[in-house]
Amino acid sequence: MPYSFHSHSGQYCKHGYGHLEDVVKEAIRKGFHVYGLTEHMPRFECSELYPEEIEACCTPSSLATTFAEFQLHARQLAEHYDEKITLLIGTEIEFIHAGYADKIQALRDKHQIDYVVGSLHHVGSVPIDFSSELYQTCLEKYGTLEALFSAYFDEQYVMLQTVKPEVVGHFDLIRIFAPSDECIMLPAIWEKVVRNVECVVAYNGLFEINSRAWKKGLQDAYPNRAIIKLIQEKGGRFTLSDDCHGPDDVGMYYSKLVDYLRERDIHTIHYLTREGGKVVVKENRKVLEEPFWNRIKDW
Repeated sequence: MPYSFHSHSGQYCKHGYGHLEDVVKEAIRKGFHVYGLTEHMPRFECSELYPEEIEACCTPSSLATTFAEFQLHARQLAEHYDEKITLLIGTEIEFIHAGYADKIQALRDKHQIDYVVGSLHHVGSVPIDFSSELYQTCLEKYGTLEALFSAYFDEQYVMLQTVKPEVVGHFDLIRIFAPSDECIMLPAIWEKVVRNVECVVAYNGLFEINSRAWKKGLQDAYPNRAIIKLIQEKGGRFTLSDDCHGPDDVGMYYSKLVDYLRERDIHTIHYLTREGGKVVVKENRKVLEEPFWNRIKDW
């Protein structure tokens, strides 16, 4: 029965691969109950384009067109496969600067988006997860790892306060290319982590446990075990995401994810679904007992 609320495809994302419908077909084949389709929102300035998009001659206008096409296509797929899977249509947001809050709301209104995944991919307008080289550029801008982590959680806090995303994407993405994530535990940084977690708990958001971290060679999923413990102590709610970037990524590392849940004593997962024409949050209190996990070996 499990779920994923964060996904991409090569059809609508330049660093993804494969077709959106093939992602959906894999989610059905692998037994997902609810699957979220969340291509990246467009960006609005040429200076905000990624190198891969510049190489493909993308423009802010073409990204907006592509996003509209995704929204239409995804809804067609949701209707077509309605009897086999519940598909929710969202977007993974950008928050390059505070002005993005209004742009996100405009996209919500225009496309009637089911939900947003609130992610922070830039710090000080520099991408942190596109490549280790750009991460290093960002680190050099801030001077120390502690300063970079501090800035990340400050910018994330503004995003959380102004956007209030239904799902918080890879909460501690800043770990991705860090030589060590030990500075998260420094009092000045940890204080910001606590503040951000409390913000999400206050507006009833969901923290995704994102299995893609293992593809990047990290020890823990996002968020790491210390932050998961904090979220548990604060009464936060978890959901699941594979952060798929193409058909073969559907359910990526979910065989490891179930062990991570068990080791962290997580038995209840919350999930979005459609009920009575609305998107609602429900809970699965026995997620570890789902037959889904035993079927992974047959994928």
